Amino acid sequence: MNSLIQRGLLALIVAVPFVDAADYPLKPVPFHEVEMTSAFWRPRLETQRKVLVPFAFEKTKSGVEHLQAAADALAGKSTEGHRPHRFIDSDLYKVMEGAAYLAKLRDDPELEAQFDRIVDVIAAAQEPNGYLYPSHTTGVGAEKHMMGDKPYQFVVHSHELYNMGHMYEAAIAYYQATGKDKLLKVAEKNARHVNKVFFEGDPKYNGGKPIRQAPGHQEMELALVRLYRVTGKPLYLDMARKFLEIRGITYVPKGEGVMAPTYAQQHAPVAKQKEAVGHAVRATYLYSGMADVGVLTGNTAYARALDRIWGDITDTRMHITGGLGAVHGIEGFGPQYELPNADAFNETCAAVGNVLFNYRMFLLHKDAKYLDVAEVALLNNVLAAVNLEGNRFFYVNPLAADGKYPFNHGTAGRAPWFGTACCPSNMARLLPQVQGMTYAHDEGNLYVTFFAESATQAKIGGTEVGIQQSTAYPNDGKIRLHLKPEKPINFALRLRIPTWTGEQFVPGKLYRYVNAGLVRKWSLKVNGQPVRAKVEKGFAVIERQWKAGDRVELNLPMPVQVNACHKAVEANHDRLALTRGPFVLCAEGVDNGGATERFFFPRLPAVADATIKTAKIKSGSFIQAHVPVRALDGKGGVANQALVLTPYYAWNNRGAGSMTVWFPRKQSMAVFDPLALPKESVFAKLTATHTSELDTVNAIGDGLEPRWSSGNKVPRWTSRGQEGKQQTITGTFHGPKKIRSIGVFWMDHYQYPVKFPKEWKVEVRQDGQWKPFKLYTTDRYDTRANQFNVIHPAAPLTCDAIRIHMIPREKTAMGILEMKVVFEK
Repeated sequence: MNSLIQRGLLALIVAVPFVDAADYPLKPVPFHEVEMTSAFWRPRLETQRKVLVPFAFEKTKSGVEHLQAAADALAGKSTEGHRPHRFIDSDLYKVMEGAAYLAKLRDDPELEAQFDRIVDVIAAAQEPNGYLYPSHTTGVGAEKHMMGDKPYQFVVHSHELYNMGHMYEAAIAYYQATGKDKLLKVAEKNARHVNKVFFEGDPKYNGGKPIRQAPGHQEMELALVRLYRVTGKPLYLDMARKFLEIRGITYVPKGEGVMAPTYAQQHAPVAKQKEAVGHAVRATYLYSGMADVGVLTGNTAYARALDRIWGDITDTRMHITGGLGAVHGIEGFGPQYELPNADAFNETCAAVGNVLFNYRMFLLHKDAKYLDVAEVALLNNVLAAVNLEGNRFFYVNPLAADGKYPFNHGTAGRAPWFGTACCPSNMARLLPQVQGMTYAHDEGNLYVTFFAESATQAKIGGTEVGIQQSTAYPNDGKIRLHLKPEKPINFALRLRIPTWTGEQFVPGKLYRYVNAGLVRKWSLKVNGQPVRAKVEKGFAVIERQWKAGDRVELNLPMPVQVNACHKAVEANHDRLALTRGPFVLCAEGVDNGGATERFFFPRLPAVADATIKTAKIKSGSFIQAHVPVRALDGKGGVANQALVLTPYYAWNNRGAGSMTVWFPRKQSMAVFDPLALPKESVFAKLTATHTSELDTVNAIGDGLEPRWSSGNKVPRWTSRGQEGKQQTITGTFHGPKKIRSIGVFWMDHYQYPVKFPKEWKVEVRQDGQWKPFKLYTTDRYDTRANQFNVIHPAAPLTCDAIRIHMIPREKTAMGILEMKVVFEK
């Protein structure tokens, strides 16, 4: 951009105050004014209170310790041993926000006391001028840690502003829950500091010049809007506006990967952006902030940009589960239609962002299609992120799994926590807010937006209207409303008619029903009498005078539906997925007698005959659908079988195993055993004295070469469960072979007790006898990280099998990621 034009735009951005416009045209009923009695949601809220939040507080103690180190440094105490971290305190703030919502719903003196203790630490960690970032306060922050050597020197990745955004939101939530404003004062002090440093100039930072750079990870914008709403101080809204307006103008990174201009949506001014690009969480937080600031300042250009971006997402870049950000590496959006299944990333936080973004779009446009996207993301991707017990989590959310590939930060299932723990803490703050998305209203309309058994009151045209909703949704589509206005009143009742009741599962051009003839018409009754209602923007509208005792019945049939994907999505060619109501269905190996990859549908499944049952396990229950399917029998033939389908959100609650969402149409695409050795493997058979149930010995010969010894990206063999015990692995070839070399890629993982062996050696089988492998004179049995440890025979050697003997280090297991045997030609 021409520097003169850029300076002119910047001057305009900084100088022009916002126009004080109206807020969103619709007002949601606040979450704490909705009593949630739903058999689906209420147990989750109880689990949130009793398990998830206490568990998350325990896991984020390191964030408190991080802040305490800053407090100690400011008090002149030693901080020896303090390690730098960019965002560990942000996870704590998100858990605090979730805890504050629970405190708003129910008094909890113990939780409040814990919160107050943490607030004291945060306040003590704040520098006198308002700066709050422990790594720089204690002096351990450095450029090599992506923090810069000084405060605000590397805003694009330091998370200094991101962390504060989450602190603001925690402060606001706690203030609204308890009336205590100590943390709110910390937040306001920091916000004034940020405004001075970034938009006015502070002699202590950047040579006294305003930094004028947008946050590298969006969140501050959303938080500043909330700070404006709770305090009424225009400064905070103006700061949010400025941060949005300078994005893509004052600073545009020049690099690739996480330094690409698109990574943090800095490739263009936000009002001119057209596609969803870059890191998906950053993107959805940006879009949510644009919606907020746009409506509050009257900037309609933001709404136009968001309409373009929303269409791009729903038409080309969203998984059927509502997951966003399919691509690993950048944790973000890839090219249009790049929507893999087993290799999908779909970070949980991106699904949370999808809900937040779409709910704001609904408030802006009063259109149910945005709620339909939010609901699909919430009930599928978001809920899948936590197990029914509330103590294990998905960071990554694929649409296929073999039960052994460690897709979720080194494990093939949910993990108890992560080094980057944004996803569990985001769950802690989102779930209590769901009931606040159930109803909305304006002066003449009452919107029922999400269906859940609940009760509330809303003021319509100055009259209090009591609302009681009875339903088993989302497991069942029968919804009953009882209205109780304090006096007869005319208004329009608007009931959402989800997209899935029509000819496709979710808005956009990516997915459609292929059995649309099975679509069953929804029906509506008032006081027991059928009524015809016009549908406006996805809502059935009933305009009339309402009086106490009026009853409304909405019936949304929920047949199992068959879905096809846009032809441009290569991963889903000749595949179909099944859904029921708002749920994506998947098959799990635990219900279906083995690998789900063996199933295929040569003809459209007979879903009209599907049976629906309820599965009950120790930690909860969920519906399951049973449909007929064809399956490979492992003997070269096929067989008929009943396929058991589980809602995607409930998978992996009964152990790691195979899972499939998109089923092949052709027999040739089905695989009886995805963990079997590939035909091209040098091994005909692999066995081990012990293999962890989490792993597979065939990983050693699957041909998937790892990059790192951590084993986070490939299947592996480990001896977990027999720590400290010697192990042997035997590999049999397809007949006698002349050996050139043998390479072993060892596993060593800091989170698991899997370490390099203390010693290892190889034997070979010749003429049925096991003999020592004689090493070439310069070789040795190494355990070097991140590479194959290669040995060669001392003399020409022909054998039909090899075996590796391993001696572990004390109290550790051993692991091999791959073994490469090269034969002489």
